[in-house]
Order: sequence, then C-alpha cells, then structure tokens
Amino acid sequence: MEKVNFRTKIISRHLNQETPSPNLLLQSIPCLSYNPPELSEPSAIFDTKEMRKLMDGHNFVEKDWLFGLMLQSNLFNPIERGGKVFVSPDYNQSKEQQREITMKRIGYLLEHGVFKKWLTGKGPEDELRKLGLLDCLGIYDHSLAIKVGVHFFLWGGAIQFFGTKRHHDKWLKDTEDYVVKGCFSMTELGHGSNVRGIETVTTYDSSTGEFVINTPCESAQKYWIGGAANHATHTIVFSQLIIDGENQGVHAFIAEIRDKNGDICPNIRIADCGHKIGLNGVDNGRIWFDNVRVPRENLLNSVADVSPDGKYLTAIKDPDQRFAAFLSPLTSGRVTITASAVYSAKIGLATAIRYSLTRRAFSVTPNGPEVLILDYPSHQRRLLPLLAKTYAMSFAANHLKMMYVKRTPEMNKVIHVVSSAFKATASWHNMRTLQECREACGGQGLKTENRIGQLKGEYDVQSTFEGDNNVLMQQVSKALFGEYVAAKRSKKPFKGLGLEHMNTSRPVIPSQLTSSTMRQAQFQNDIFCLRERDLLERFAAEVSQCQAQGKSKEYAFTLNYQLAEDLGRAFSDRAVLHTFLDAEASVTSGPLTNVLDLVRSMYVLVTLEEDAAFLRYGYLSMDNAAIVRKEVAKLCSELRPHALSLVSSFGLPDAFLSPIAFNWVEANAWSSEQN
Repeated sequence: MEKVNFRTKIISRHLNQETPSPNLLLQSIPCLSYNPPELSEPSAIFDTKEMRKLMDGHNFVEKDWLFGLMLQSNLFNPIERGGKVFVSPDYNQSKEQQREITMKRIGYLLEHGVFKKWLTGKGPEDELRKLGLLDCLGIYDHSLAIKVGVHFFLWGGAIQFFGTKRHHDKWLKDTEDYVVKGCFSMTELGHGSNVRGIETVTTYDSSTGEFVINTPCESAQKYWIGGAANHATHTIVFSQLIIDGENQGVHAFIAEIRDKNGDICPNIRIADCGHKIGLNGVDNGRIWFDNVRVPRENLLNSVADVSPDGKYLTAIKDPDQRFAAFLSPLTSGRVTITASAVYSAKIGLATAIRYSLTRRAFSVTPNGPEVLILDYPSHQRRLLPLLAKTYAMSFAANHLKMMYVKRTPEMNKVIHVVSSAFKATASWHNMRTLQECREACGGQGLKTENRIGQLKGEYDVQSTFEGDNNVLMQQVSKALFGEYVAAKRSKKPFKGLGLEHMNTSRPVIPSQLTSSTMRQAQFQNDIFCLRERDLLERFAAEVSQCQAQGKSKEYAFTLNYQLAEDLGRAFSDRAVLHTFLDAEASVTSGPLTNVLDLVRSMYVLVTLEEDAAFLRYGYLSMDNAAIVRKEVAKLCSELRPHALSLVSSFGLPDAFLSPIAFNWVEANAWSSEQN
C-alpha cells in the first residue's frame, strides 16, 4: 500500500508540475577539456633522448628517416584527428584490398631505397640497419613487416645460409630488387613445430638431373605460407629427400610457383588460407606439389649435396647433427619477433599511459575534482609493472640482435637457446600487455583507430609461429639439461648460456627482506640465479631418475614438463636481468641511472610476486612474499612521476600512436566527424 501511495504522489506532482525543491536542482558542471600531460606532469629528471638511444640501441637516424618516409605518402593512410595526423592501415578494407595495398607500400619503400643492401650488404652494420628498419615497418603495420620479413629473412635468408655461391649469385640481387618474390614452404597441415616429421617427399631423377617434389597426402600440403596466395613467384620447399630408397632427412629446394605473368606454374596447386584474426595484409596460402621437377642446382647445398649421378654427399654423417646444422641459421625469425613484440607492447603502453594522464574518473573527496586515473594506485599497479618489464625486454631484444649480427658458427647453439627463450617471453608479455592496456583504456580501447585492440589480433600469431612458445621453452630446458650433464661428466666448470653462476657457491637469501635489500642488484641477481640453479638441478635429477628406471630421455622430458616450463622461464628471466644490468653499466648519467634502478627493481620484484615458483620451491617465504608485494606497490608510486618521461623515451613518433594518446576530446568532437 505504501508503494501505491508513493507512486500516486509522484504522478500527482508531475501532473501538477510542482517545482522541485532547490536542493534537487542540477548544478551546472563545466565541460571536460583536454590538458596535455606535457604541461601538467613533472619535467623529466633524465634526458629522454639518451634513454631512447639506450632503448633503441642502434640506427636512430635511419629509423627516423623511415618514419618520415612513411609519413610523406598517402599510401600509409594519413588521417587527421584532434589536430594531429596519424598513420595506420585501414582495417575496414577487405583482405584482398589489404594485400594489394601492402604490396604497393613495399613498392614505394623499394623505390626509395629502404631495402638497399638487405641481402647484398656485408657485415654487422648492414644487418643492424636491416633489423632497425624492419622494426619501423612493424610499428606501422605488422602485416607489412611480416610480408617483407618472409621475403628477405626467410626466403632470402634460406638462400644466404643454406645455399652456396651459385645460389647467392643467381638469387640474392634479384630478391633484393623484388624481381623475384619469395616465400618459405616449411609448415604443413600435419606438421608445424615438428619439422623432422614433414611429409613432402623429394626424389632424384639421374636421367634428367632433376629433383621431383611431391605432396603425397593432404596432411603434407604446405600451409600458412606467407606470400603464396597472391604474389610469390618462388618458394623454398622443405622436404624429405629420398635417395636410392633411403630417407636422408629434411632438405630445402628452390621451386618456381608462378611465371613472369603471375600465372601458377604447371603441377602446382595453390589455395588461399582465408580470412584471419589479424595479418590480413599477408596472403597466406596452401601449396600442393604434383611431381614438380626442379634442376639439381636448386638444392640448397651448404650442408649436403647430390651428385649428377645421384650420390648423396655430406661432410656431416650423423643425421641429428646434420639436421641441427641445417636449421641453426633459422634464428632470424625469433630475433625479429622478439624485437617487434617489444615495440608492440611499447605502442600499447605509450597509448594507455598517455590516456591515463589526461582522463579523469570519480573524486576521492566530497565535491572534489575528478582524479587522473593514473593517480589511482590500482591503475598504477596495472600498467607500471608492465612498463618496467617492457624496458627489461627492450634491453634483451637489443642484446639478442647484437648476438645475431656478430654470430659465428660456434655461437649457433647459444643463439638458438637465447632466441627461443626471449621470443617466447617477449611475445607472451606483449599479449598480456596489450590486453591490460586495452582494458585500461575502457571503451576507447575497442576502437580500431586507437590501435591497441587491433594489435592483439595482429600479434597473437607470434605465440605460435617460428616455434610454439611452450615447445621453445621445453627446448631451452633440454639444452640446459645437456649443459648440466656435460659439465658434471667432464668435471669442468660451466661455461656459456650465462650458467657460470653455477660454478660459485649457492646464493643465500636473507630470512627477512627489507626495502633496501630488495633494491640491490646483488640480491636481485642472487634470487634469479638461485631459482635457475635449483630448478636445473631438480630437472636433471628427475630426468636422470626416469632414465634409471628404463625410460627414454625424451619420455623423461615429457613427464617432467612442469619443471621444464619453470626452468625455461627461470633461464629467460635471469638472462633478461643480465642484459638490463649490462645496459645500466654503460650509463654515465646519474639521473638516468637512478630511474633505471627503479625500473629494474620493479621488473625483478614483480617477477618475484607473479611467478609461483618462488613460493612453490621455497626461494621466498610467505612473509617475504608479502613484503615483496608491498614493495611493488611502493615502487609504483615512485615510478608514477616518471611515467610520461619513460614512455616518451620509446622514440615512437606521435603519428604512429593514436588519437586517445593525445587530444581525445577534440578527436571525437562533432566538428572532427564532419571533416
């Protein structure tokens, strides 16, 4: 009855148009306005240009030149928003349109000399330039970087590293000039990470001096071959080589798949892989080979060859060693993925942090002003640890690049292990970072023009291509096991892979941690080394015990996958920390050192907090874990004044970010919509 009376009064008041009491009148609230964070945030206490050099590592002038080159052309889709010009692919286009515009962009870059010496250059300087410019292309569009990467690093790299002089002379210059458009046919419908199991078969016909390549079953069709669906003229075919009825293992062959008119060659069938959740500017295709004949000279023969009369020739008699030597140069993909994943995370963080320095929500006092969302401790906790991790992984990516360009044959194993660990760690970190940044931007994070949400789909593939991350981490652990067993059997010190810490006494962690202790580089190094050392010893003991019970080593690895995963992460985190410390050691500026010290401490402590292994295996007590958690929150508040300076040091041009990183009010104004 009370509800009826209440509703009657409300309706009566409405019909009689009674004036509400003054207390119910809405007060006039001034409209929100955009205030650039550069005007409101504290000035940088360190030189952001110097930090950018430390972060980017190399070729700053060339990178900035390429950014400018892309800004000069309408091919890169410049759009004005909020008084600024932004460049980003038009993802409203169909996959066919995206593929064609990607090729036009490549043509523009070719015309302006971007790819000069990418395959014909000599020495580390040319290779670093190539890696740096590829980073820039990925910052603009992952499809563009992948399309270029497949052509130069996979097709071109295979010819460089698997081929010999006859292949270099015939193919490299034409590849650099895009006279030839290459792709890389390794993955099959039935086999991805397990390259040794691929089913494509090649035999040799000595009567004609030709190899005959065949797809014997549907699961042997080449799958996800970038460039194959529309544009590639040639491919590197990975296939089992059968000589005189004996399988000599996986080898690589050059095969033409389209003629000069762009028509598919005889005995080759090509189909489109279709629309994807990202990378639709790359024409991924499927290929079947129906007894395709290629000249004997098209075998890439740096590891093995076949004589004109059909004799198999190789200096490496052991099939396992031959396979390892054959695949060892294929680390370039993991090197470039590591770097591009870090740059993608930088785009997400630069956008989300800049937005959080201008967007306000709620007030913490009655009738008080709304608060910047980055001033909320919870928002700091979401973004600033990811910022610290991104800094750490940026140093790791630079270190990996330098290892790669200065490589020697003796370094192949080390580069394989480190690139596997860093590729998995960086790509996982990127996906987690993009998701957090997307959520931190609220509804604006859903808009394609603001990039973050779209980048999730574009970069998701990095978790599985060039090696499934989980498989790569298991390979890391297997390699560490091998080093452990070899050192124990030979009774020699550990050497390489950063395992020299195993030669010293076991680190002792204080029973009661303090803020001062946790921020010391010595403690941080000790606890990361302790975790890696202990997990390696545990893993070796478990595998050895399984072997003693009659199980194979491979089966023992499989049974102990959980330890293997923990060990892989421990190795990667420790290796990343060492690259951070090396980067810090090169710094002479006090203010720069002070900020880096905070960032490194955040990287280490948030890793301690997030990885359950530190509690699971007793490296941290429950009490110390709680102390670490409090210290992370404290570091968030200390890093908060440096947030803008730290993302400004990424060296990302404004045009390659998005509208919400700047004047998002004006960018969404009605006047902007009309324009």
